[in-house]
Amino acid sequence: MVRLSFQNKIVIVKHVKLPKINEHPKGWNSEFSHQRKLNSYKIEVNWYEEFSTIVDKRCRIPQGLKTLQSQNEWLIVMEDLATAGFESIVNKANKIHLQSCLSWLANFHARFIGTQCDMLWETGTYWHLDTRPDELAVLEDKELKESAKDIDAVLKKSKYQTIVHGDAKLANFCFSSDGTQCAAVDFQYVGHGCAMKDVAYFMSSAVEANESTKMQEWILDTYFSALNEALDYYQPKLDANDVEKEWRSLFAISWADFHRFVKGWSPNHYKINDYSESLTKSALDDLKSKQL
Repeated sequence: MVRLSFQNKIVIVKHVKLPKINEHPKGWNSEFSHQRKLNSYKIEVNWYEEFSTIVDKRCRIPQGLKTLQSQNEWLIVMEDLATAGFESIVNKANKIHLQSCLSWLANFHARFIGTQCDMLWETGTYWHLDTRPDELAVLEDKELKESAKDIDAVLKKSKYQTIVHGDAKLANFCFSSDGTQCAAVDFQYVGHGCAMKDVAYFMSSAVEANESTKMQEWILDTYFSALNEALDYYQPKLDANDVEKEWRSLFAISWADFHRFVKGWSPNHYKINDYSESLTKSALDDLKSKQL
């Protein structure tokens, strides 16, 4: 990815060219994983071609300017967010940054509730169960492994489906200088799903593990406060209280869904911590009680 000046305008150019099977740093090399990566770039091109012009300033993204694609090569020319006032990237978020991102997610999710599009992932997020059979196969947590399909089914059956970013980590947000506004980048795994997947994943990327227990309520309250306002703007006919009731109940199960991937993909990963294990256990216990 490079920044170029073209006809007195600064743009970002993302160019990807893949060999037949790429080398993965953690050893996840297979035709299946290669195809997933190919699909991710096709979908990102689709996103910038079809969606980038309809997303408004409440959930700001780069505007797609030009796209090209062939079998193993993709080119996306997009707006440079830095020239639009989103020049900051942070490694450690304060509450102002967190609030900006949660507001972005709330508006994005509210904007796309009920949207169906076959040009995006049928189920968004890069850790979706159907796209991660290798990681599931080696997962040593027996209870989590046996519950993986049930977790996935619960999330797929949620009443209020939307479009999820799919990789909504802190590093994929750019901020205004004061941190009060943000924009998001990197849409390789954008697709249909439960909004809580984005919220859980974002929290895992932006809140320290030892702060997670005390921050959880603040994160959810901040998100749903923004969501209620966003639903009033985008979806005034929907019952915002009903949306919040369902989505709040799916936060832990969404966390467990991501935790399943991490434990299979990288068993020593720093995100496998006491908070994550405890929240996943709570989700599995709740899942069992509803199956009895």
